[in-house]
Amino acid sequence: MTELPRYDDLPPAPDGGRSAWGLFGEQDQLGLVNLLTPERVAAAAKLVRKGAGFPLDAPLGMFSPPLNSNRGNPRHHVIAQPGGIGFDDVWDNVYPQAGSQWDSLAHIGYSRQVYYNGATSDDIVSGRRNTIDRWADHGMTGRGVLLDMPAAMRALGRPYDPGTTVEFGPDELEAARRLAGVDYQVGDILLLHTGFTGWYADQPDDVRKRLPRELRAPGLAHSEEVCRYLWNAHCAAVASDTFAVEAWPADTSPQAAPFGFIHQMLIGSFGMALGELWWLRDLAEDCADDGVYEGMLVSVPTRAPGGIASAPNATFLK
Repeated sequence: MTELPRYDDLPPAPDGGRSAWGLFGEQDQLGLVNLLTPERVAAAAKLVRKGAGFPLDAPLGMFSPPLNSNRGNPRHHVIAQPGGIGFDDVWDNVYPQAGSQWDSLAHIGYSRQVYYNGATSDDIVSGRRNTIDRWADHGMTGRGVLLDMPAAMRALGRPYDPGTTVEFGPDELEAARRLAGVDYQVGDILLLHTGFTGWYADQPDDVRKRLPRELRAPGLAHSEEVCRYLWNAHCAAVASDTFAVEAWPADTSPQAAPFGFIHQMLIGSFGMALGELWWLRDLAEDCADDGVYEGMLVSVPTRAPGGIASAPNATFLK
């Protein structure tokens, strides 16, 4: 496509909001990752000026106990090789959604019956459509833009606690964009720095053990206005250092759909890549120091046939 439509020019979706199905073809399984074209990757490479790299994956097993009690933490075993010449190792009980991750288009549907571009539950379970290996085969590299929400909230004169539910609407997102001094470009990978993962790293065990029962986390507001804002920014992806990209708790009930839990719109309707629980503190500090909030983001998801999610294996280069 040469130009994306505005949100209000998209066709209405059957259960509310707007639909991007078919925009990249009836058989498309990449969604907005289609925007990460060779030309945009080459342009992003020109943003690497000082040769600094920032790993964006949190350490494996950092979120212990898992923030969602239905998920587990990885277990690591070191194995001595026969003859004592070296070691192997094995990881088991790995839940990609329990740590830094990309959520594929197979993760959450627009509704309980249908996923991005009309895929069915059978398509997902069989690995026929929308799984993480599609993005891994394509590559997820482009211009990254950091939106520093704690700094934006300070600029707005608002109190802010990353361990609580705080909803970011278009006004707050615009404040962060202005602070970054950037204009959005088609295919951007937006990095939503909320401070949650950094806050979590500093918490004692008693707080960490309590969180799965009463989790509160900042993130995107549950509204059509936020969906409109992100679509009109024409970004390919939004990755965050928080639990769900959107503020938590969300309302996942059918009655609140599709804006009570905007995963349904962003993933299920738009085909947008969402990243969760990324490590953004070091990058945010560097951006504040040098005033540069854009760079080249390189992510290499695991080529896992039929996978629902993957560690991002991401680096931000400046």
